[in-house]
Amino acid sequence: MTVLIDSPLWPWRGRLWSHLVSDVSYDELHEFVQSELGVPRRAFQGDHYDIPEELYDIAVAAGAQPVGARELLSRLLAAGLRVRKQRAP
Repeated sequence: MTVLIDSPLWPWRGRLWSHLVSDVSYDELHEFVQSELGVPRRAFQGDHYDIPEELYDIAVAAGAQPVGARELLSRLLAAGLRVRKQRAP
């Protein structure tokens, strides 16, 4: 299992958030999030989950590997699991 999490640096609605991804498969990511964090699948953002700061330590204790944001993106791209946003025409 290779689930990766970056530091909770991303502000939104008065909270800080991390990105949680898998560099193996979306199925692995969904299973980890459901079984370890209790985050609903509807929170999936196309290729990642946004995880609030208060779940960061829980995710790491459950086996998520802490990495920097650049490494997280690099490994997601290398695995072919990055979903790019569509640009408006």
